[in-house]
Amino acid sequence: MTAARAAVEILKREGVSNAFGVPGAAINPFYAALKASGGVHHTLARHVEGASHMAEGYTRARPGNIGVCIGTSGPAGTDMITGLYSAIADSIPILCITGQAPTAVLHKEDFQAVDIASIAKPVTKAATTVLEAAQVPGVFQQAFHLMRTGRPGPVLIDLPIDVQLTEIEFDPDLYEPLPVHKPAASRKQIERALEMLNDSERPLLVAGGGIINADASELLVEFAELTGVPVVPTLMGWGILPDDHELNAGMVGLQTSHRYGNANFLESDFVLGIGNRWANRHTGKLDVYTQGRKFVHVDIEPTQLGKIFAPDLGIASDAKAALELFVEVARELKAAGKLKDRSQWAASTQERRATLQRRTHFDNVPLKPQRVYEEMNRAFGPETRYVTTIGLSQIAGAQMLHVYRPRHWINCGQAGPLGWTIPAALGVATADPEGSVVALSGDYDFQFMLEELAVGAQHNIPYVHVLVNNSYLGLIRQAQRNFDIDFQVNLEFENINSPELGAYGVDHVKVVEGLGCKAIRVTEPDQLLPAFEEAKKLAAEFRVPVVVEAILERITNISMSGTDIASVNEFEDVASEPGHAPTAIRPYVTA
Repeated sequence: MTAARAAVEILKREGVSNAFGVPGAAINPFYAALKASGGVHHTLARHVEGASHMAEGYTRARPGNIGVCIGTSGPAGTDMITGLYSAIADSIPILCITGQAPTAVLHKEDFQAVDIASIAKPVTKAATTVLEAAQVPGVFQQAFHLMRTGRPGPVLIDLPIDVQLTEIEFDPDLYEPLPVHKPAASRKQIERALEMLNDSERPLLVAGGGIINADASELLVEFAELTGVPVVPTLMGWGILPDDHELNAGMVGLQTSHRYGNANFLESDFVLGIGNRWANRHTGKLDVYTQGRKFVHVDIEPTQLGKIFAPDLGIASDAKAALELFVEVARELKAAGKLKDRSQWAASTQERRATLQRRTHFDNVPLKPQRVYEEMNRAFGPETRYVTTIGLSQIAGAQMLHVYRPRHWINCGQAGPLGWTIPAALGVATADPEGSVVALSGDYDFQFMLEELAVGAQHNIPYVHVLVNNSYLGLIRQAQRNFDIDFQVNLEFENINSPELGAYGVDHVKVVEGLGCKAIRVTEPDQLLPAFEEAKKLAAEFRVPVVVEAILERITNISMSGTDIASVNEFEDVASEPGHAPTAIRPYVTA
């Protein structure tokens, strides 16, 4: 068979059932093999970067998924670099397959011939241009091995067209995936960590995205319940334990954090971090974050230990392997009566949760964004998978929405590229076609890759997209306050074709409908909940993306700090009575 056909057969034997991409001359032999072989459903993207983000969303939605994105030579590969960067930053395995000019002309500046392997190397676990057709099976076998071994991440395979077309000897029935290696903690290490935890008075568990990658959320919850230690989920670990769990101490950080989360953390004296990377927007200034507390850090990647600050104990381990031992040893200690009673400390974290809340209930017109998230809490239940990337919409959403299950907050955490949300949501909805998928974007994120909505219309991929529109680059405008400017961040203009919009410029309803989807515009707070309910019905009926556009006040400053977790600027009045935060997990009480 051709090397291209061998590659497709390996994809299927490695568990790939879906791929996202755009064909082109240099990758057409691979597409011919994809068609002839069958068994891999292909979604045609409108932009190759969109295909890479669809692959990311697909991977993030289900344990064991590996999203595949495919493009031709030259700009297709460079377009996918952002997706590869996003994937490696968040430890997400995706496979990027590109076509390439014939091997004989790679050095001759041939049409659309670029050294994509060199370009992609810094943002992948491996990037290879395959020059010998007989190596194709081995390169694909190694790619899946690398994506799953150690800290997960993306791989790029570049296939010259002549390599794809070359006949090789390959028997798919003899193919076997390579065994996956993940480091595992020793019992001695876990015993030491638990000894340190037991010596503390006010311990916290910081639960990172590595726990979700390892499919170990249930073990984390079991460990927390055994020890009675409250849990701080990171942004990438949100949903590991439900928001309404008695041991959920709230999120910590400069931006995507809760008032009570930061307050709880500042009261702690010991932190056990598992599968987290101490991201700077979680920690803020390290002297404030680390002062007065000891740290244990468990991470699958040994070089992560000590990268941000030196822990008192570092353990190189897969999160699942470590948590299995944590649960085993904690059970033994509990049976022997050697675990401290943490009930008073845990109760104090929930008291802060009830007293330190942000206000969400406003009746303003134009809408205040906080009211949008309040109504989202009413409309979308625990089964909802939220998808978002960056901006004031993502920050405020993380402060005010509720997540109850792992892989139900799907967020591009470290890279944060604008435009990520629509294609990622399409990937998530492809992985979970009957699920409740709700995307969240500001107007600029939405406009970056809105052409991908046509993919949802063509392929009948339904989801609900909440678009909060203030016709501003809101996060950048807020950051520019430090420079006393408001420069090149204003998106307003009078739309000659839609004068009823006033200064809000782009008519998103017309654009969305032009792309074959449904859209609803909301201008008053009482319209929000009915619009969300109608959007769910329209998505189910027409099997296309449905956009709910909320017209916001032009300027809102969302709570955040530019320095440390002890000095978050709230900007708005905080909750001071129960009616101010009616959808909060804990009913508000006066301190």
